[in-house]
Amino acid sequence: MPKLSLRRTAIALATLASLHGGIVFADDLNPAAAPAAPVADAADASANTNRDKAKTMEAVSVVASGETRQVQKVTSEDLQQLAPGTSPLKAIDKLPGVNFQAADPWGDYEWSTQITLHGFDQSRLGFTLDGIPLGNMSYGTTTGLQVTRAISSDNISTVELAQGAGALGTASNTNLGGTIQFYSADPDQVAGARINQVIGSDSTARTFVRLDTGDYHGFSMYVSYDHASTDKWKGYGDQRSDQVNLKSVYQWDSGSVSLFFDNSRRKEYDYMDLSLASQKALGWNWDYLQPNWGAAVQIANAYNGKGAYPGMLSSLPAGYDLVDSTYYAGGGIRRDNLAGLSGTFNLSDRTTLNLGTYYHDNRGEGQWATPYVASSATVPIAMRTTDYGLDRYGGTGSLVFSLGNNDIEVGFWAENAKTNQERNYFYLTGAYDYLSNFYENNEPFARGFFQHYTTQTRMAYASDTIHLMDDRLTVNFGAKALGVTNAADSLVASSALAAGSIRASDAFLPQAGVNYKIDANQEVYASYSKNLSAYGFLPFSQSQTAFNASKSSLSPEQSQTFEFGYRVHGDTIEASADAYYTRFTNRLLAVSPCSAVQTCSAILNNVGSVKSTGVDLAVIWRPVEHLRWLNSLSYDNSKYQDDYLNNGVVATQGKYVVGIPTWMFTSNVSYTFAGFTATLDGKYTGRRYITYINDSQVPSYWLFNAGVNYDLGALSFVKDLSLGLNVTNLFNKRYFATTGTNGYVASDPQGWNQTLMAGAPRQVFFNINAKF
Repeated sequence: MPKLSLRRTAIALATLASLHGGIVFADDLNPAAAPAAPVADAADASANTNRDKAKTMEAVSVVASGETRQVQKVTSEDLQQLAPGTSPLKAIDKLPGVNFQAADPWGDYEWSTQITLHGFDQSRLGFTLDGIPLGNMSYGTTTGLQVTRAISSDNISTVELAQGAGALGTASNTNLGGTIQFYSADPDQVAGARINQVIGSDSTARTFVRLDTGDYHGFSMYVSYDHASTDKWKGYGDQRSDQVNLKSVYQWDSGSVSLFFDNSRRKEYDYMDLSLASQKALGWNWDYLQPNWGAAVQIANAYNGKGAYPGMLSSLPAGYDLVDSTYYAGGGIRRDNLAGLSGTFNLSDRTTLNLGTYYHDNRGEGQWATPYVASSATVPIAMRTTDYGLDRYGGTGSLVFSLGNNDIEVGFWAENAKTNQERNYFYLTGAYDYLSNFYENNEPFARGFFQHYTTQTRMAYASDTIHLMDDRLTVNFGAKALGVTNAADSLVASSALAAGSIRASDAFLPQAGVNYKIDANQEVYASYSKNLSAYGFLPFSQSQTAFNASKSSLSPEQSQTFEFGYRVHGDTIEASADAYYTRFTNRLLAVSPCSAVQTCSAILNNVGSVKSTGVDLAVIWRPVEHLRWLNSLSYDNSKYQDDYLNNGVVATQGKYVVGIPTWMFTSNVSYTFAGFTATLDGKYTGRRYITYINDSQVPSYWLFNAGVNYDLGALSFVKDLSLGLNVTNLFNKRYFATTGTNGYVASDPQGWNQTLMAGAPRQVFFNINAKF
């Protein structure tokens, strides 16, 4: 561990020094001291200014004028309507086609965060921050991290959503269904400071402080720190985070260089996963048992035939797995460092070069007090941990130039990642009421697995955008080549996990689009995209025998998307209508591909395809001055196209895709006048199936949030002072938020699968924001 700390320190110092001594390239460093100098992706970093100039009506934009595909965005103004510290993903939940869920009011608790888009779940979407890839932001550390750990929401300027596969140059190898790109705010041009303080329900307290240097001969910088803590809204424990951001920019006549650095530390006590049956029997507030050690011991002893289960579980139906209905405690610990340097260089009036690299390290631990392994004869519970370690580094580049009516772009993305995942068991001596890293302070008495993964990604792309008919007609086309190699080594003997390597690649993944401006206010567009998703670590989650048997027959998941749309904008209205068709093929699933009368082990298989068709409608209307009203309606019909074998035929053909609502409707109204802003938003989320054959579902629901803010302006030595009040879940609706937290099953008519998260009840937060 000391060597890792020294390495991280050296990397950070090298990055800071690069601002004054020029860009540091990997070859200039000791190749043995991997990873190379941390620097950030530049391919999209220079786009911040262009994004800010895009057509928008104050905040939410549903019109991306001239785009050949559906692109929408929210800005910092939309984030400011939410309680400070809220995930930016929650801000885009108002956009058509987007379904974001979480068990906490901020969308910050990672085990529960989930976003779906046009029939695709989070694992098949792509995410970037200033062009730096965030992977698919999965809870288990793979090759990325959650955006809330990558940047404080206060420092985000824009979030841009692109359906389909997103732009060709997006640094993602999982974006079958779309990309979400986050852009950090640039430093202020005037020196100053800002403080935001939040207090609220469940002992919530959050402090955010930011210092800006202002512009000094082209150089500007800010550094920020935020500390947040809150008790869980049910059960025992709290959730705490500390985060530091630094961004510096140096600009000159022909270019700019930007450094970004993030340090994040987070501890989270878990919420208990529910099932339909457990919620009905035990209520919405059912949670982990901590600090009731006696009940946890009684359950573990009963599982081992030593006594009866406690009476608190007596309302569960006969046959229910009582030992799994709750546990003593669970939690997660995450520590991240993310650094990046990007540069934009204008080589001529018509040629721009973008370059950048980045580095990210993560150390983390997921904890579970398991009743299935004993610590001793008198302590029937042990601490099971999943321990993570990740080091990744990469670079991007693009050359953009114009020839006549053609805007041509060629570029690349390359990344190397090393990831460790371990399953360890530690002794417990009795009750505990803390959350700390067991792996750093203790020796495990047993190890379930220890996997070392390497991921190598290489991507190159080229595109041409042609402007015709005095810019009324835009045509673009291009293609990318993508290759991803995943390899695994088992560092301890494990019968459950495989070692080996597997590669997903395609040398020709095309995109094409057209946009036609009917007049100054109206346009139509159409686009086509094809994309491929890397295997990730999924193939190694099976036994060695199964991996060897399946490797040669597997195909990577692919998607093809067609979009057709119409946009209109005027002085009082902005609207878009989009229709799409997606064919998702080679869906991967672990199954036992035998008939009901045969026996065979589980194996990863391609189990068919999914067809998604849908329509998104969005309207922003300003009927009178100071009033803005956003409405969006989404219809998605995503269905499995094939049955598959899993110890018998699973009849999924024609069934709806799990976790995806068919209907969603959002309405958001805001009124601003003389420093006063009030917002009210409501969203309808349709029913979601939670089994592959659709014999179990969670019901539809409406959810409302409200907020008010008053800007007092300058006051004494304070340049600007504002007060805010936010109420989430205004009418205290009880509902199921996240589905599939523990995966989905083929059939569950009794609702016993514990894979659901309850949404937070009504919460109230007050904040004060001051600028100096």
